[in-house]
Amino acid sequence: MKKRSWLTTSPTAAVLLPVVGLFGAIALWWLATVVFTIESYLLPTPYDVLRTFLDQPAYLLQETGTSFLETIEGFLLAIVIGIPIALLIVRSVILERLVYPLLLMVNAIPKIAVAPLLVVWMGFGLWPKVVMVLLMCFFPIVISTAQGMKSTPAELVELLRSLNASRAQEFFKLRLRYAMPQIFTGLKVAISLAVIGSVIAEFVGATQGLGYVIQQSGASADTALAFAAITLLSIMSIVLFYGLVLLEYLFLPWAQETR
Repeated sequence: MKKRSWLTTSPTAAVLLPVVGLFGAIALWWLATVVFTIESYLLPTPYDVLRTFLDQPAYLLQETGTSFLETIEGFLLAIVIGIPIALLIVRSVILERLVYPLLLMVNAIPKIAVAPLLVVWMGFGLWPKVVMVLLMCFFPIVISTAQGMKSTPAELVELLRSLNASRAQEFFKLRLRYAMPQIFTGLKVAISLAVIGSVIAEFVGATQGLGYVIQQSGASADTALAFAAITLLSIMSIVLFYGLVLLEYLFLPWAQETR
């Protein structure tokens, strides 16, 4: 049996390695500004970005809260709508053939082209941003859930049917269990897209949010503020992603054992 390294098995290493990678990236960023003598208005140093954040933390954290709320609401709405649709697709071949082309068509539409229409239809409030996040997240959630349901071993399905299990029992006690790892994979893909969706919507019609901060700071050539907002978006995406990783670890310990 192949001996596994401490770096791959230790919980401490699981936390330490991403931190090391993050600080390595920051060091390379700082080194690039020094070696190539890049002006701060083109590429601010990490210190410039930190100083900008410390100059106005309340403002930036408030805008982060706005983007976070839009992201979470749209993401949860995508789960509430997407997973039931995936279950219906798995249950009916006819429905699958009817719905799949529509899903592909919606996913293929450039979301930046839809954002102005959402503002026209829904105004400048919260809902255009939430719907944009929904559109970004919907496809990976539906596809991962449907494919996970279909990946259930046929012999286990036949065994359950031989025990006179109902269709509901087959779905929720067998198929859903086998689908959970793939569902979480889709959720982790979707949560990164959710952050992107909120920024796209804020670029087009918003007076709040980190996307709005980036747009306004770009117009005024305040690149340090733009990078501060981008950094906060990155941190938010990382936190949300690893929050899902933690939930997967807590709720699917049996899936971790098979890796």
